Amino acid sequence: MKVILLQDIKNMGKKGDVVNASDGHARNYLFPRNLAQEATQENLHIINQKKENERKKKLAETEEAQALAERLKGKEVKILVKCGESGRLFGAITNKDVAESIKKQYNIDVEKKKVFIDTIKQVGVYEAEVKLYAEISTKMKVVVSEQ
Repeated sequence: MKVILLQDIKNMGKKGDVVNASDGHARNYLFPRNLAQEATQENLHIINQKKENERKKKLAETEEAQALAERLKGKEVKILVKCGESGRLFGAITNKDVAESIKKQYNIDVEKKKVFIDTIKQVGVYEAEVKLYAEISTKMKVVVSEQ
């Protein structure tokens, strides 16, 4: 019997897959636990529509991230901080500070988890990587200067 999986099932398949299952296994285990449904034409059509919508959504997100990466590519983020002698900072510059500076200077929301930079404790020019989506990232300069 062909069934459509409603959840990931070990040794059978992933959610949305159409697999062959024995009649007894489908009727006595998969259907009562809402792990699968019978693969009728109507159900297959619904599953295909859902997959198509997910694909379109993912494509739109990828295009949006690509456009954002182009806007940020090669930009410079300036951060003014208090520091002591020899350019050593009071505290440190973290990914949170860089994300907030991007928001202030370019009006672009970037989550702090998506900004990758070593902890900065000295005045100077550094490079930060902003990962916007899977396999889509851009590099930015971070200029740390004294107030």
